[in-house]
Amino acid sequence: MTIRLQGVAPLPQEPHVAPTGHGDIAMEYVEPVVRIANCLGTPVCKYLQYHRKLNGYVRNFKRIRDELNCKMKDIELQLKAELLRPLGKIPKQGVENWLKDVKEMIREAQVVENKVSNGRYICRACSGKLVDEKTREMKEFLDKAPNASEGLAIDGPSAGLPLPTSELVGDEAVRNEIWACLMQEEVSKIGVWGMGGVGKTTIMKHIHYDLLKQQRFERVIWVTISKEFYVMKVQDNISRALESKEYLDKEEDKLRRAAILSEMLKKAGKHVLILDDVWDKVSLEEVGIPEPSDSNGCKLVLTTRSEHVCKYMGCKVIKVKPLSEEEALILFLSEVRPNMVQNQTLMPTLKLVVKECAGLPLTIVIIAGTLRGEDDPLIWKNALGELKERIGKVEEVEAKVIESLKFSFDHLKDKQVKHCFLYCTVYPEDFEIWKDNLIECWIKEGFIDDMGTRQEMKDKGHVILKKLEDNCLLENNTNKYGIPCVKMHDAVRDMALSITSMNPRYMVQAGLQLKELPKRGQWSPDIEKVSLMFNSISEIPTDVLPTKCQLLTTLLLLRNPIKKISYSFFTNMPCLCVLNLSFTKIESLPNSISELNNLTTLLLSGCSELRYLPCLSMLQELKKLDLSGTKIEEVPKGMDMLIKLRYIDLVVRTLKEIPAGLLPKLVHLQHLIFDVDNEKTSLKAEEMEPLKKLEYFKGCFQDINEFNKFISSMQQTNVALEPSLNEKAMEKVIEE
Repeated sequence: MTIRLQGVAPLPQEPHVAPTGHGDIAMEYVEPVVRIANCLGTPVCKYLQYHRKLNGYVRNFKRIRDELNCKMKDIELQLKAELLRPLGKIPKQGVENWLKDVKEMIREAQVVENKVSNGRYICRACSGKLVDEKTREMKEFLDKAPNASEGLAIDGPSAGLPLPTSELVGDEAVRNEIWACLMQEEVSKIGVWGMGGVGKTTIMKHIHYDLLKQQRFERVIWVTISKEFYVMKVQDNISRALESKEYLDKEEDKLRRAAILSEMLKKAGKHVLILDDVWDKVSLEEVGIPEPSDSNGCKLVLTTRSEHVCKYMGCKVIKVKPLSEEEALILFLSEVRPNMVQNQTLMPTLKLVVKECAGLPLTIVIIAGTLRGEDDPLIWKNALGELKERIGKVEEVEAKVIESLKFSFDHLKDKQVKHCFLYCTVYPEDFEIWKDNLIECWIKEGFIDDMGTRQEMKDKGHVILKKLEDNCLLENNTNKYGIPCVKMHDAVRDMALSITSMNPRYMVQAGLQLKELPKRGQWSPDIEKVSLMFNSISEIPTDVLPTKCQLLTTLLLLRNPIKKISYSFFTNMPCLCVLNLSFTKIESLPNSISELNNLTTLLLSGCSELRYLPCLSMLQELKKLDLSGTKIEEVPKGMDMLIKLRYIDLVVRTLKEIPAGLLPKLVHLQHLIFDVDNEKTSLKAEEMEPLKKLEYFKGCFQDINEFNKFISSMQQTNVALEPSLNEKAMEKVIEE
């Protein structure tokens, strides 16, 4: 077939426009004509090639597009992995730019594909040319892809780890002022102050990130101080932030620790040290922080609620003020729903609600989260009245913030959600709470209904977490290891603690470096939950035992160096349901444990010195038992009587055997774990066969036959399996 091309009359400067109502149809044909004209500018042979080999050009286009897309995803994944390493890194500027441009290129490629596949062009050659040009562009991007083998991020240890943060709202003037001070040699110490919830930490997180990107300082160190200040704790946090090999864990003398830390910071070179949430004056000399100066080029920035602290420490004082009415309204609308502005009936009341938030971003975000999705004017009027009444009862500014936050808590309609929220106060201030661990705690506390399967309970837990995050009462977060976490803002935690000090009654003294149990007078008879986790309590002697706590249901003593507990300690807690002694140095438990008839959860994970447990036969309500990481050699006596057990973790290397006939009696088990490297705890399928409710299992079987029998018996269930064969069984499998 021969094709001849003849001259085409030049297109008019302004294309003819069809009569009203047909303009779109007329313009639809202009683009194809222009494309044909453009094609005519190419050599005839190339034109023919575009025409005849269009399908080949399209295949090549898709191949390169897919390669580019895969390369982009690979680089994104590797970059994410590099940024999540403990040492921490920040993206190279070229990598960020390449990713941004490639995403735009792939979007353009999709537009081209849609046009060609929809037959937008009359001429096949035009389609071929368009596809070929875009293919060449994508090939250039593919050739210029960052070299992953050379790393995609700048070495983080020399600077620091970026921190997750929310979008910055408000006057840029404060941020610019802080930045200007950091860039000036004559300013060495900066104090950023303002009331709780005004946005000090958020501003500094953004500046922290900008400092990392600018690379003007060799290190940018972030340490949260919190209300309870302890020199040794601050020293440890700075040391860990430096990722130094010279940790202070083995050194106990404060002066020597200060000297070591001072040397660490000097070796860190020109750095910025940010101390967040400082409540009182800090002696830099006592901690071991070299005095910042223009000669060493180091800077100190602290955030605090006290102007006096800033002045006492010789800082350049910068105040963070509440948002203006306009800024507050913009933030509120962005959180509650931007299209609310179109509701003229609602807007006057909405503006009054925003006014009651006093320009505090924290309060604005939380109250907006509470009222998100509400369109009824009566609900808004009621909310306004309630806020005014609450805030009017108190005079102090901080108290007004607490009362406004209580409004959001009270509007959690589900009591179950309220209990789950209040439980978060048992953790130390500013603690990163792992989501999965928190849900496990809610389950063992009985906050989540016994719905049959553990998976259903976990799913319910995630629904509750989402509810609390949506209401901005918990901050969604991911720690530096990539583990999903939540945090409580310190003002929100203060609000929650003010509730738990009344009803229900909590006693929370977590992470305060306590060396002994709280005094007897602090253990009120109506107390329900006690959290003393992450302290330095080493012994619980008889002379400091609390009075009888009839209502105490939860006792959290994990992460204390406790070596001994007196016999009579637990006799004062007849209703105790949850006991957590994980990661203590306890060597044996007192026999009085056996008398806790209401105990549902006993957690001893990581108690590496524990060798003895008393008889557990009387613990008929026990549902969860975690003995992982202990040194026990025998399964506790009476364990076969615990027919309500649903969760057992026996990852214990020293365990000599699993008694025959034990597991078949525990028919309600849902979660079962053994040490897969301990041949002495290998199982037979007949022992597992009665466990019809099992959902998760990790363990070791004696041989391949037992393994196959187990798999066969479990085919009708939805159990998540992590079975293992011991070495001899594996050898047999290999031989077969």
